[in-house]
Amino acid sequence: MRGHASLVGAYRPGSSLVHRTPLRIKLPVLLGLGAAALAFQGAAVRTLVLVVVLVLHFAAGGSVRQLLTALKPMWLFVLVLLAYQSWQNGPLAAWRILCGLLACVYAANILLATTPVQRLLDALAAAVRPLTRFGADPERFALAVGLMLRSIPFLVGSFSDVREAAKARGLERNPRAVVLPVLINAVAYARQTGDALAARGLGDRDDGGPPPRN
Repeated sequence: MRGHASLVGAYRPGSSLVHRTPLRIKLPVLLGLGAAALAFQGAAVRTLVLVVVLVLHFAAGGSVRQLLTALKPMWLFVLVLLAYQSWQNGPLAAWRILCGLLACVYAANILLATTPVQRLLDALAAAVRPLTRFGADPERFALAVGLMLRSIPFLVGSFSDVREAAKARGLERNPRAVVLPVLINAVAYARQTGDALAARGLGDRDDGGPPPRN
């Protein structure tokens, strides 16, 4: 399916400075840029944050096409949001919101594009490990995040393919022709994922409770 990596950028191997930067440094920097884009309301600050993120994107070997691809699934939402903000609060407010949104999206894509997913999951598991005293399971938490990172691109690709198939049949205005196949694909994907986890012993109950009913 196309569009699988639209929302979350796939890892792109490379030898750039951003690729070589340790995760313990890269993660706080990118999270800090995203937080700054949300915390500061000034247009000048948000513009500066976006410029820094774009510099990091190109320093990591990214291209203009990849910037546009990241926005493809959400271009209509962005367009409506900017039009509404321009109408209600003026062009400057729309620009401020656009800068904050783009900075967050591109910062997340930089992290995912320059860091192997397994390394990210290991870091998440390590971050959650101090919470084991409260009953948290770091490995299951990392597994859940990994499944989420796989599922979102799959659903985006499924929606894109179904919508184009409906358009080819002249049914693009029929919600059932789009929503129902996407739901069926999502359920089938969830069942396949559950079966794969169960086959590896990852879905077994270990809390002594009754087994799930079929």
